[in-house]
Amino acid sequence: MESTTVSVIIPAHNEAETIGDLVRSIQTLYPDYEIIVINDGSGDNTGKAASDAGAIVYSHPYNIGNGAAIKSGIRIASGDIMVFMDGDGQHEPEEIGELLEHLPAFDMVVGARPKGRQSSWRRGLGNRLLNWLATYVSKFKIMDLTSGFRAVKAPIARNFLYLLPNTYSYPTTLTLGVLRSGRSLKYIPVEVQVRKGGKSNIKLFRDGIRFFMIITKICALYSPLRIFLPLSFFMFLTGLGYYLYTYIFWGRFTNMSALLFTTSVLVFLMGLISEQITQMRFERSEGDRFI
Repeated sequence: MESTTVSVIIPAHNEAETIGDLVRSIQTLYPDYEIIVINDGSGDNTGKAASDAGAIVYSHPYNIGNGAAIKSGIRIASGDIMVFMDGDGQHEPEEIGELLEHLPAFDMVVGARPKGRQSSWRRGLGNRLLNWLATYVSKFKIMDLTSGFRAVKAPIARNFLYLLPNTYSYPTTLTLGVLRSGRSLKYIPVEVQVRKGGKSNIKLFRDGIRFFMIITKICALYSPLRIFLPLSFFMFLTGLGYYLYTYIFWGRFTNMSALLFTTSVLVFLMGLISEQITQMRFERSEGDRFI
């Protein structure tokens, strides 16, 4: 890693109490790293505290979102490796080095939080369900889908910039995008501290639905058959079950059974076509971005 430059990107919204100490700690441990703090429309002195501590500060005129802050950081960062971490003191700067130990062997390394360290049992349960769904979509064991502490190669981060949302679900999009595009990812266990910057702005129901939609979108972008095939199979089984029921009790084949069988075939064919379109679109995108 001697010849590799690193940019640490920290989105911050009203984190004046913690951001200065965090920046100074990173500077002490890694004096050669570029530290970028994205002040996402804070109403306090977050920007000044980060600047006084020695960080490069880019300020949004108003609060756009955590994902939007990450995107701004990606656009202005100059490092070969980008490290993302929260500005509320949850992540330990000492563990940045542990992430970087696994690069460039892996394309992205994510810090996985220990089980049971969620702020509530409901959020922990929600994250486990999301991890399971993401594992199905990506065919890779997802240990922590929503972790904001990660290191990624800069060209890959820029490649997925257009997909990242402006909200807290950017880790979901980046994780699934990396995996479904055939790149490598590694999880390593990290410790997290109690939030020092106030209460989390993530809402279980609202953001849970948003994360689910992000997973569905990425699945449709990279592997449509993971959606279409189960739906087709379900309709086929429903049609078969209904046919057996009507045949046993009335000795006939009904229009509803025919409709379900036909729909299952059409959904399957749509999935095949979508898979081919996705493959052609992605290959063209890859060629355009990495020439």
